[in-house]
Amino acid sequence: MDSKLSVVIITFNEERNIARCLDSVKDVADDMVVVDSFSTDKTKAICLEKGARFVEHAFGGHIEQKNWAITQALYPHVLSLDADEALDARLVASITAAKKEWKHDGYSMNRLTNYCGKWIRHSSWYPDRKLRLWDSRKGKWGGTNPHDKYEMRADSSLGFLEGDILHYSFYTIKDHLNQVAKFSEIAAQAYFAEGRKSMLLKVWISPAMKFFKMYVLKLGFLDGYAGFVIARISAYANYIKYARLRQLRKASRCVSH
Repeated sequence: MDSKLSVVIITFNEERNIARCLDSVKDVADDMVVVDSFSTDKTKAICLEKGARFVEHAFGGHIEQKNWAITQALYPHVLSLDADEALDARLVASITAAKKEWKHDGYSMNRLTNYCGKWIRHSSWYPDRKLRLWDSRKGKWGGTNPHDKYEMRADSSLGFLEGDILHYSFYTIKDHLNQVAKFSEIAAQAYFAEGRKSMLLKVWISPAMKFFKMYVLKLGFLDGYAGFVIARISAYANYIKYARLRQLRKASRCVSH
């Protein structure tokens, strides 16, 4: 007998993406629950129209929100997606087969990102394997905000599913820069809370290494202009993250004295 599957998605003002996401999972989901942090656009109306359960919950961080969202699932087997993601046909078929014979505790899959209208197949962005389908009784979301990751218990068995999560990341370069500003601040605050240090050398060397890795070692140049932009902005993100962490630590020392 097929295992029942809950699809869990967190949202905030995702009217541009959520319909595509929900449409892509309708053939594998026995339960669709959207946990929303009080959107002010049409997200709620779209979710209800698509047959999803819609639950509002204050946002306390990506990891915290996703762990709370799991508690709203009707079934222990969970597929977790972001609102700007969707399943391709091959992945739908793979998940359907996994439901018929659940061989592992968790399954990972590749993620293919669309950047400003172009599919990115290099630049460290592909295959970008993600663990997104699992028995929620055997793991939880962890990592460092805003970069969450699902962590299974050590005794869990893991499998891999063919097909791609289609990630519609940024529609414009401005969208990318806006997210970098937001996420870099969150990451710097999280690093500061963990007691991490940011030497001046790292502020300068880390961005250069990031660009070299993405554009040269990971063949970002094969993604054309988009690959160059991604590498440049990713390097910039590293710079402002560590520069901000250095600023936070300096301010903390001034206060302590």
